[in-house]
Amino acid sequence: MKLNLAIAMLALAIPTSIFAQDSIAVSNGQYPNTFSSGSANVSPFTDKSKRFNDWSISVGAGVPLVQSADLTSIKNGNGKNLFGYSAYVSIDKAITHAFGINLQYDRGETRQGWFNTKDAAPDAKAVGARTQYDAISILGDINFSNLLRRVDNHSPYRWALHGYAGIGTIAYRAYQKDAKGQRLMTEIKPFKLHSMFMQAGAGLKFKVSRRIDLEGRLMYVVTGDDEFDGGGDKYSAINKREEQVSDNFFNATLGLSIKLGKHDSHLMWHDPLQEIYYKLDVLANKNQDIEVCKKGDADNDGVCDDWDRQLDTPAGARVDGAGVALDTDLDGVIDLYDKCVTVPGPVENNGCPVQKDNNQTAVEVEKTLKDIYFNFNKATIRPESNSKLDLAASIIKENGGNYLLTGHTDSKGNAAYNLKLSRERAAAVVSALESRGINQNVLKSRGVGSAEATVPATASDAERLADRKVTVKFIDSSEWDSIKKKDYEDAPVKKSVKKVSAKKKQK
Repeated sequence: MKLNLAIAMLALAIPTSIFAQDSIAVSNGQYPNTFSSGSANVSPFTDKSKRFNDWSISVGAGVPLVQSADLTSIKNGNGKNLFGYSAYVSIDKAITHAFGINLQYDRGETRQGWFNTKDAAPDAKAVGARTQYDAISILGDINFSNLLRRVDNHSPYRWALHGYAGIGTIAYRAYQKDAKGQRLMTEIKPFKLHSMFMQAGAGLKFKVSRRIDLEGRLMYVVTGDDEFDGGGDKYSAINKREEQVSDNFFNATLGLSIKLGKHDSHLMWHDPLQEIYYKLDVLANKNQDIEVCKKGDADNDGVCDDWDRQLDTPAGARVDGAGVALDTDLDGVIDLYDKCVTVPGPVENNGCPVQKDNNQTAVEVEKTLKDIYFNFNKATIRPESNSKLDLAASIIKENGGNYLLTGHTDSKGNAAYNLKLSRERAAAVVSALESRGINQNVLKSRGVGSAEATVPATASDAERLADRKVTVKFIDSSEWDSIKKKDYEDAPVKKSVKKVSAKKKQK
């Protein structure tokens, strides 16, 4: 039962924090040097970097005295105090320098009533009792000394005032004795609703060494049970003497805390304000002669050589915080020498893009448009031509220039119809390219029909395919303005006319 009790209460303590606070050691007076890269004296916040022990085990023994009950230990019916015994063991975890949590097991026996149950009853009316108890509780531990210490108190301290409060479960057996003899009156098992109890109190610790603390505690235990004192059931004559809903007792103990860990100091004896004050003292006494730019600035770019990543920056070049010359368009030519700062270009062209000859561009665009397809006898471009149009548009965007697109047909069929169809198809290609981001001012269209056809009408369809094409020509700016956007007018839109019924005409 005791083992199960300990396991259950330990499970309640698991959600507590695992690691204590950490900081950078200052014993050697070294601090992070923010003026040089890679020399900051910092350490990661890990379990290995802890500077304080934060676990300990405490044991102690003492005397419990029932104070609030029908049968008491303090000044009983004979004007005497009846002393029992108690002992405790706890596992202590420091969460911060001022707060911790303890898992504690208590065992003891209280003695109360008119006489000690080890003795015989002095008379027929005398009643004595004793209660054997086992308890497990979780206690919060507040270090008032660390909370209240002044920052300007430089002396180390060896005394600390602690406050404790917590809840748990208590199991007990209460025996009553009178002139008729001794008998078991009440037995309570742990982990029942009415077995819950509370305790609170204070302790004064003395730091004997870095490993051992001596502590005196005074705890007040609230059992929440009117039968803890052995008064019997609630209808007995004993329980009618005092209107108590809870039998409570004091527990005065003297114990030792053994601090675990490899470090010299325990977190509960550490005051962060003291460390801050120490750091201020170190800084106040430290030589403040700081030499900035110890290695100088060899390239005069305004960045000290201590952290300059480019020590030979050309004179006049703008640099970033690491002393590297700026290259806005990332083309490998620094802005100082780049003739086109915002547009990438090769080094051999001073950072500017190399444009192709516009006549050569026209040849490439025409070659791309060679394989576009239209619906039969229409100027509607078929969907399978979209990839060719995309490629032609990208070529024009990359190289610029003004271009005239000319539509051609073969010699078969009516010449007037072929002329009209060629004009519409050339304009359709221009419109498709402009829909892909080409400026409307750089493309124009015309159609020549079968006027420039070279294959006779009697030839096969495959042979006449060579005459059905769109040619592209680069036009110089001096000639460009004299050419119309397209060489035909759109047919006017006919308005629909409503027919008038015969009846309305008669009117």
